[in-house]
Amino acid sequence: MLVKTFGSAVYGIQAITITVEVNISGGKLAYFVVGLPDNAVRESMQRVETALQTNGFRMPRQRIVVNMAPADIRKEGSAYDLTIAVAIMAASNQIDAELLDKFIIMGELSLDGSLQPIKGALPIAIQARKDGFKGFILPKQNAREAAIVNDLEVYGVESIKDVVGFFNGTSELKPEIVNTREEFYDSLCNYDSDFSEVKGQENIKRALEIAAAGGHNVILIGPPGAGKTMLARRLPSILPPLSLYESLETTKIHSVAGKLAAADALVTIRPFRSPHHTISDVMQ
Repeated sequence: MLVKTFGSAVYGIQAITITVEVNISGGKLAYFVVGLPDNAVRESMQRVETALQTNGFRMPRQRIVVNMAPADIRKEGSAYDLTIAVAIMAASNQIDAELLDKFIIMGELSLDGSLQPIKGALPIAIQARKDGFKGFILPKQNAREAAIVNDLEVYGVESIKDVVGFFNGTSELKPEIVNTREEFYDSLCNYDSDFSEVKGQENIKRALEIAAAGGHNVILIGPPGAGKTMLARRLPSILPPLSLYESLETTKIHSVAGKLAAADALVTIRPFRSPHHTISDVMQ
């Protein structure tokens, strides 16, 4: 039986919808994953099999072919575990396949069937809405960041049992609700370190204020302990606040990098990055 589920691949801060096709046919037991997968995707079959068996489901002992289309785009990471697992269960008549084409499904499976967080939930949610999907099923830890996208039902789940129960109609999932504008304005300019805390250093403070007002670059030179990092860390607190568009773009970057905390939905303050001076150049 042939079944299709849908996931997403992240490139930069944009996402591309991926169709996962699973066909189960008679013959000798064998697993094949095609469509330009990396090693993490190929290893998903072992995680899926163990997770299904641990939770009392059946892994078909037949020839299983998993195709990830479009086949010319490289598929990376472990976030396709849940997408593949749901397709296999639907193809083996353990899940009702009627609603599968309405949802993007992503999540990394642990061997006990619980779900681990993924990277890039926000750009995936944006692309899912653009492509006309009804909802997005993903690990609970990523639900808030995906839920800032309106007109898309976002369901955070803790284990594969929740997903099976949802599609079979034996249990309900409550969509995650986030008021994007309220979230944005409530936490706007909520800095941990503020420029007003700096005592003395009047000359450099004046220079930083001019740089912030005019959008100029700044170079700080001085001995260790002079306060360079302390001042630089507080510079974002006197920069203009992020607009909602800038906040969304910044959040997308943090989402793809896996730097967004589970309790956060939006990055609403200008980020401060402090790379060490010994880092090397990017290798081309």
